[in-house]
Amino acid sequence: MITIGLTTWKEHPALIQDADRDVTLQEYSAVLPVVEVDTPFYGIPRSSTIVNWQQQVPEQFQFILKANQLMTKHDLGQKPAADEARSQAFHDYKIAIKPLVKRQQLKSILFQFPPFFQRNTENLQWLFEIRQQLGDLPIAVEFRNPSWYDPALVDDLMGYLKQLEMTHVIVDEPHRLNDGVPFVPKVAEPSLALLRLHGRNEKGWFERGANWRGVRTLYRYNETELTFFADHVEALTHQAKEVCVIFNNNSGKDAAPNALSLRDQLNLNWTGLGPQQMSLF
Repeated sequence: MITIGLTTWKEHPALIQDADRDVTLQEYSAVLPVVEVDTPFYGIPRSSTIVNWQQQVPEQFQFILKANQLMTKHDLGQKPAADEARSQAFHDYKIAIKPLVKRQQLKSILFQFPPFFQRNTENLQWLFEIRQQLGDLPIAVEFRNPSWYDPALVDDLMGYLKQLEMTHVIVDEPHRLNDGVPFVPKVAEPSLALLRLHGRNEKGWFERGANWRGVRTLYRYNETELTFFADHVEALTHQAKEVCVIFNNNSGKDAAPNALSLRDQLNLNWTGLGPQQMSLF
């Protein structure tokens, strides 16, 4: 099975014929079967908020939720939190997502680690502790430090993630020798292969100016690049039960057009989508 989604649902006008307004979650779920929600990274939502999301989508719709920043240790680059606060974040997070777990709408919890989270004994142990904290909940890990992709150690890493039943996030982003990570289409946990595509805007990615967050994913993949991904996605279907592609290249609202193009290249037709509003078409 192949699924495709975007980060957030509001900022994708291509899904509603380029109308100049926010896209509703109901409208989004009429076109794509999964969405990644980034807001839990900044603050753990209330369960009532998540229930409200669920009321807007069909039963088969799936959510990928980012882990909170205390769970990914982003705070270590600023003022480190106390261990009690970090443990509390895991506790609160598990309570918040119970509605998704109950209705089997949680595709994965996405741990996108900070660039300073390098491969070492302490951080390998932290992966183990994450699994201990979250029990059998689905987990996907995205590394942003190149130390994780030493060619001599990559297979060992995949074996360790498989042991922990964690999905390896396959990343496409600008990268240099000691900055960013390469595209490594390897599967660890065979239930899910997850690709996150950030674009290839090297200048916007590495030059951290005042508007860095607004331009770093300013990139539209061309048809040749999308064919490259389509080929890899089809190959990955032989290694994983599901291959999910998330487009995050949305600084210029390019994610949705790219997602729809990849959908068409792969000739995908999902069942269980929400009803389309005829006024849009």
